Formats: sequence, C-alpha cells, structure tokens
Amino acid sequence: MNINEELIKDVADKLERCQREVAKGIIGQEEIIKSVLIAIFSGGNVLLEGMPGLGKTQLVKTIGKVLNLSFSRIQFTPDLMPADVVGTNLIIKENDSTKFQFEKGPVFTNLLLADEINRATPKTQSALLEAMGEKCVTVGKTTYELPKPFMVLATQNPIEQEGTYPLPEAQLDRFQFKVKVEFPKLDELMKIMDLTLSNETVSLEAILGDDEILEMRKIISEIPMAASVKEYALKIILATHPEMEEGHPLVKKYVEAGASPRAAQGLFSGAKVRAIMEGRLNVSFDDIKVIAYPILRHRIILNFEAITEGITEEFIIEKILEDLKIV
Repeated sequence: MNINEELIKDVADKLERCQREVAKGIIGQEEIIKSVLIAIFSGGNVLLEGMPGLGKTQLVKTIGKVLNLSFSRIQFTPDLMPADVVGTNLIIKENDSTKFQFEKGPVFTNLLLADEINRATPKTQSALLEAMGEKCVTVGKTTYELPKPFMVLATQNPIEQEGTYPLPEAQLDRFQFKVKVEFPKLDELMKIMDLTLSNETVSLEAILGDDEILEMRKIISEIPMAASVKEYALKIILATHPEMEEGHPLVKKYVEAGASPRAAQGLFSGAKVRAIMEGRLNVSFDDIKVIAYPILRHRIILNFEAITEGITEEFIIEKILEDLKIV
C-alpha cells in the first residue's frame, strides 16, 4: 500500500472527528478516550479499571455508537457460565428427526463490553481467551469466526475484592491496554451534572463503519518505524525482565515477571496509531514512551517485597523510561 501525506491526513482527520464526537457524550477523560481509540484501531482489547459510576460503561456504549459497531454487554457474575458468553448447541426437532443448532452468544458482535469481568469464575473468564486472541470461538468440535472487527472492552473495580476472581496473567496479557479511569475534576464534575440532570439528550453521529475501520487499520499498520525507535521499544520490554541482563536494577529487586512479546507487538501497533493521530508519517520516541504505560502496567508482576514497600507498576515504568537512554 502506498502511504502518502494525503492518506495519513485523511485517517488523522477521521480519528480526530471520532474523538470529538465521543467527547460529546463523555465529559473530560480525553486521554482515556484517546487510549481506547488507539487500542481499537490497532486491533487490541482494553481493560478499564476504575471505581463504580465513573462512566466506563457509558464510554464503551458511546464509542460503539460513534464507530457504528454492533454492541453487546455481558454483566459478569459468579453464576455466569461459558455458554452464556460464547453460545450453545440446541437440540432441534424437525420431521421426526433431531439435529443440533448453534445458538450464538453475545460474543458474536463487534464491540463486547465485559462488565466487572473479575466477578466471573476463572472457567467463564477463560471462555473469552480464545475470542480475544484468535477472533473465533470453538463449541464442541466446531469453530466459529467472530465478526470483524472484534474487540473486548472489559471493566473491573480495583478496590472491591470480596466475591471476585483476579484475572490470571495469561488473560491479562490478552489485553493490549490497561487504562485507569480517574475521578473527574471539579469543572468536569459540574459539566457532568449539567448534562445528566437536564432533559436534553446528546445526539451522536456515526462517523465510521466496520469496513472503514478495517481499511484504516491496514493503512495504520503501514506507518514506518525507524530501526532506532524499534530498538528503543524492545529495550523497554527487556528492561521489565529481572532475569535478563538488560533488566533495570529496580526490576531485578522488585519484579517477579516482565512483559511478553505480545506487549512488544502492542507497543509497536499502538505507537503507530498515536503517530497518525498526531498527523505524522513515522513513529517517534515520544509515541513509544506514552504508549508504554497502558501497555506495561498490567504485565509487570511485582514480588512480595515490592508490595510490602508500596512500590507500584507505574513507578517501575517511570524509572525504566527515565533511565533508558535514547541512542
């Protein structure tokens, strides 16, 4: 594909329009909106972490409307079964004979909201693994393709622990980004009250469609990365591993396990989307630095010493980026 400035500008303009349209229904949270859109256009899944009532569900619904994507929501609970997610085979009687007919579950959609994903049992959580990684589900001996594009945006409450099942590392790694949803500031809170307590409804325009999103992904994937930028990104990944020679000193002391190759893939693809959002034809070191936080914060596994001393994943990432020299 021939990438030129005109094509880049067209994609950048569409991404900017999407951001503006989503912002009509979501007050504040500009960086969160941007992060979620970056993940969507690089083909990733997003884990949204925040307290109840901060608009996580509303954000996903709004993005679904603006991108003109089919949307399903699953409220994860301890009694939710895998068949409630992917679907099940039903026995159908016809003309004195019986046959199996597959009844699709809510996972057959473009945009799946997995609400409070950490409330479901590990067995049900794992039902999403194949869907998130392979973009298909297997029921019995039959594999079914999911609609394209397919994305999972999951939410979880970081405080409430009773009756929850923390996501295992293998499933966390399926999420390209972990985005923290912070409490709104005073002026943002005032605007939220004005919007939600009035009788006015926000009218959202559908900017894109599924075919257009897939085409934009192809264009974005062609954005070039200089060898020095690639090397810098990979050094960040290696710095998260305590067993590696390139591991950061704080990582060797406080980290049990580092980021996977999938993190490097997400870092590359996410940085390309950010570059095009900025109207650039190439990925910069700053793109890598910004994307590193949501890419790594759920992939760095802290040891007991770090937890007792109050060391956070954010602190480790910050120190890696501070000390890693750009050559």
